[in-house]
Amino acid sequence: MVGREVAAFCPAPEQSPATPDAIIAATMESIVSSPAAGCSFLTSTPERTFIPEDFAGDERLMIQAAEEFSRKEVLPLVERLEKQEEGLMPGLIRKAGELGFCGVDSPEAYGGLGLGKNLAARILEYLSLDASFSVTIGVTSGIGQVGLSLFGNEEQKAKYLPRLAAGEWIGAYALSEPNSGTDALSATTRAERRGDKWVLNGTKMWISNAKWADFFLVMAKIDGERFSAFLVERSFPGVKIEREEHKLGLKGSSTSRVTLEDVEVPIENLLHEEGLGHQVALNALNLGRFKLAAMCLGPARHAIELSSAYAQERRQFGQPIAQFGLIRQKFAEMAARFFAAEAMVYRTGALIDEAFQAYAGDVAGNRRAAEEFSVECSMCKVFASEAQDFIIDEALQVYGGYGFTEEFPIARHFRDARVSRIYEGTNEINRVFIADRVPKKLAGAPVQVDSFVSEQLARALERTPSSQVEAGALADLTILTYAEQSSRLRAERLGGCAASFHALFVNWANVEAARALSRLGLPSSLPASVKVDWDAVSDAVYTKRRIL
Repeated sequence: MVGREVAAFCPAPEQSPATPDAIIAATMESIVSSPAAGCSFLTSTPERTFIPEDFAGDERLMIQAAEEFSRKEVLPLVERLEKQEEGLMPGLIRKAGELGFCGVDSPEAYGGLGLGKNLAARILEYLSLDASFSVTIGVTSGIGQVGLSLFGNEEQKAKYLPRLAAGEWIGAYALSEPNSGTDALSATTRAERRGDKWVLNGTKMWISNAKWADFFLVMAKIDGERFSAFLVERSFPGVKIEREEHKLGLKGSSTSRVTLEDVEVPIENLLHEEGLGHQVALNALNLGRFKLAAMCLGPARHAIELSSAYAQERRQFGQPIAQFGLIRQKFAEMAARFFAAEAMVYRTGALIDEAFQAYAGDVAGNRRAAEEFSVECSMCKVFASEAQDFIIDEALQVYGGYGFTEEFPIARHFRDARVSRIYEGTNEINRVFIADRVPKKLAGAPVQVDSFVSEQLARALERTPSSQVEAGALADLTILTYAEQSSRLRAERLGGCAASFHALFVNWANVEAARALSRLGLPSSLPASVKVDWDAVSDAVYTKRRIL
């Protein structure tokens, strides 16, 4: 499978095995000589970026192990997981923890592997062939412990991280409330100091892993005013897990309300500083959005694999439906959208790793590293979740009526994918965030125009958005600029059929850019579309039955 893992469509340059540390160091050195700044893609085009084909040596072996775990340990249990069979999901998390998957980027000093966040995301992608397992391990290995890793003191990290990284404990992140979702800082959960304890009261909503979690990162306001973060154990008296939510998808994952009734928390379990819980919460979300983008790629990849196999087996009018032009078009467009999303995600992950190498080491440095590429993280989350929806919807269409039944796994992927545009910040609030931050990051510097899409973004930035609709258009142009540039730089390195993937993506992105500009009341003239050989592109998908 290692050979399949790299360049399933297009051959990558041969690479000799090396240790993960050596690979990461060499890659960072080859990409940049000094740390890049967030949103620097707007003002310059790098000569080289990290692409998925750059994972090499031991990294590829770990990625292969993650895929094998998904296929051999998780997928055979999907029906039982969907029924939340007692003890089944926690048992899988323990197995994953024994292989190091619950602490890939957790500090080595506290039981983790101490590897980069880019590799952790790639491993998580391959652990995401079933979304219920994906969200369970994604939360406990990600936002359930990253706040502690970044902002915790030595005693806090030594107490909790080893059990989380080993999969012995399952972690959860408790931010949302019944009346504070997107507006998270309006939370009403209270914390009051009584002697040597904090006493917490309130209700948390939509808490992933609640049923199984041993550890909660809880946000509450001290005396109803100072937003702060607390480390709460399930065993603390007053922690109550309410009934499971009846969800559209992710039925194998746990989602419940968590009620806190006079929960006494040791005074030392305040995380970071009083009134600075927003730094913990928002930076956990920054990195969580990046990893969620990788979690969207896993089901999308699996949907392409399943539907391409079905299309080659299903015969109508005396031939496989895979040979019909409109089916070929679907697979070509799915592959192009996936190619760009994948390029964005792992380019961003390498930049995040670079920031952590440059700045991390203390709380201030950790915060800087986690914040630097917050815009790119939001863009990855929005683009990958919407690409996932497009891909899975088209894959279901390939199945026809059979796709609308629960007899085929594509229906599960369809149900599960919908939430990706909602959690970790809705795509709407992420667009508002992107539109707000981009002008500040540019600080008056001009956008480098190196494509039709970036030209439209430069035009859009000549005015200040006067409504959320205009802000959304500005965000879309920024996302498309990053996606197009990432896809182009990847295609230039790979050559061959990657050029066709990029050309298809550009044809789509140019139309979307023109539509976004029209929402700003500005006209645009579309360039001519690049002619693409649909048969050749779809044959590449059929031959490999997967993307990279």
